[in-house]
Amino acid sequence: MKHLSILVPDEQTTMSTIACIVGTFQVFTEANNYLERKGKSAIFRIELVGATKSNFLNNKILSIKHHITINEIAKTNIIIIPPSLIRSYEKATKNNKLLIDWIAEKYKEGAELASMCAGVFMLASTELLAGKTCSTHWSLSEDFRELYPDINLQTDKLITDENGIYTNGGAYSFLHLLMYLVEKFYDRQTAIHCAKYFQIDLDRNLQAEFTIFNGHKKHNDEVILHAQKFLEENYRDKISIEKLSTDLGTGRRNFDRRFIKATGLSPIDYLQRIKIEVAKKMFETTRKTVNEVMYEVGYNDTKAFREVFSRVTGLSPLVYKSKYNKESASFI
Repeated sequence: MKHLSILVPDEQTTMSTIACIVGTFQVFTEANNYLERKGKSAIFRIELVGATKSNFLNNKILSIKHHITINEIAKTNIIIIPPSLIRSYEKATKNNKLLIDWIAEKYKEGAELASMCAGVFMLASTELLAGKTCSTHWSLSEDFRELYPDINLQTDKLITDENGIYTNGGAYSFLHLLMYLVEKFYDRQTAIHCAKYFQIDLDRNLQAEFTIFNGHKKHNDEVILHAQKFLEENYRDKISIEKLSTDLGTGRRNFDRRFIKATGLSPIDYLQRIKIEVAKKMFETTRKTVNEVMYEVGYNDTKAFREVFSRVTGLSPLVYKSKYNKESASFI
């Protein structure tokens, strides 16, 4: 039988830490039970794992006591890393540094790793994500990019899977990561059963529709900050990126390079994100048609607007409007 470790930090925790620990234990326990009811063997021995014997998670509302400590585990096959307040190795508490070191050690021995929401900061603290792709809650993207600029953060993605390391987006989207892992380590039928049992949508792969785009501004490039401000204030107009770069005293190629380095997006992509964010708010709060919204955010080509909107949000303008504005759904 394989071994599944669910980490239980005893410090720097939040209510989301508890939710992910409990949710993971429930889902994998049900996956095991489902197989056993069919006369098959359970896949995982599931254990809550802490740093030491004497400390356990207690956030004054709920408490969780782990089954076993890291020193008592010779081998584990997958480690689940719940969200926490850990942002870097240097700022982690003594016990959480023990967990971070243990994660890195077990990965090198063959264990796979799965972080949930803000748990990606703890994962990044191991330095195992260098040069890899990951996701997290969209609201944490600026903080993450500031701390870990060499990691390819993709907050539009709901789940990433690379070299035995899995990450997922924000909040309760960890349930979708669990369905992904159940299908991968058990089978499709077990995943379908768990999805029905816990009422979770299968096969979701984007969290883009939930993202609120604010633009990454925690950087020190004053030229790019001026460019961002200009794009955000003039998105309705026909903007020449070539002219903008010239006006800011830099060549186009150098401007694009600096813009991507500072924000994670090209100037064109950044402008499109601004337009689509404004369009989303209009769809949510008004009865304006797709064409009316399209013109207001500076698009003249219906096909182009729909393609960009769908690429950014994962939904068509009509579907987004009907989903997030029930009052106006009948007027679409």
